[in-house]
Amino acid sequence: MNTDIETIDEFLTRRGSDVEEAVRQAAALEIMPRFRRLAEHEIDEKSGPHDLVTDADRNAETYLTEALVKLLPHSVVVGEEAVHANPATYDALRGEAPVWIVDPVDGTRQFVHGDPGFCTLIALALDGVVLASWTYAPALDQLATAVKGQGAFLDGAPLRSGSPAPGQELEVATSHPYYTTDEQKHALLGLRTDGVRPRFCGSAGLEYLRIAEGRLDATAFSWEAAWDHAAGLLLVEEAGGAHLTLAGEPFRITGGNALPFTAARDEATARRVLGLLSGDA
Repeated sequence: MNTDIETIDEFLTRRGSDVEEAVRQAAALEIMPRFRRLAEHEIDEKSGPHDLVTDADRNAETYLTEALVKLLPHSVVVGEEAVHANPATYDALRGEAPVWIVDPVDGTRQFVHGDPGFCTLIALALDGVVLASWTYAPALDQLATAVKGQGAFLDGAPLRSGSPAPGQELEVATSHPYYTTDEQKHALLGLRTDGVRPRFCGSAGLEYLRIAEGRLDATAFSWEAAWDHAAGLLLVEEAGGAHLTLAGEPFRITGGNALPFTAARDEATARRVLGLLSGDA
């Protein structure tokens, strides 16, 4: 690997705290000063009224792009706003360089409406494998981290997702209808059954954190943008959870997944939700 350090593991040991500091600084400088203070000209639509972007998103991503590449030379960044401007940027996920996957404000809708349920998501991947992640909710003062094979943590305390109690009604956070195809809508209808309580999701990153904490049983999502899922899926994995696509395979950040897919507190719950989505339950 063409970097000025020996391995990604060494980098995370030596500079992991610097990544945390970069995330906190991006929020302190570019996000929180605009929280509940956004002017109308600082909010734009991308694909439609449910797909918003603000100056906080753009400026925080610029800050993080510069800071992260400086921390890990020869790495590249796949950020939500950069990909919107140039979709070819997404191809870096399939390249040979270490990739920072960045969602500067996950839950922009919540951010715009003054709801504290938003976060900044960062994942570090190599060869399509997510190796580390940071989920920072600045308005809630929470930072969750995970390193592959080393566990998941919230503000330094270990996270364990556990399993739902036998017979317990499953709470499942799902995609909003305007993010789904007719086929995906039909699949999601499978969750409207006894013993399952579906609800629409908020910030994807915070829904994954809730699974890792054991406060949410599963998700069922119909889109595969890596910046929404990479950080949270590693967090769930390292907390003891699992994720599966409709093909029965783990979600791939490089794309080509059979959708919808689920992440859950344990593999048994993931397979139960998958069965409902596929009509096999």
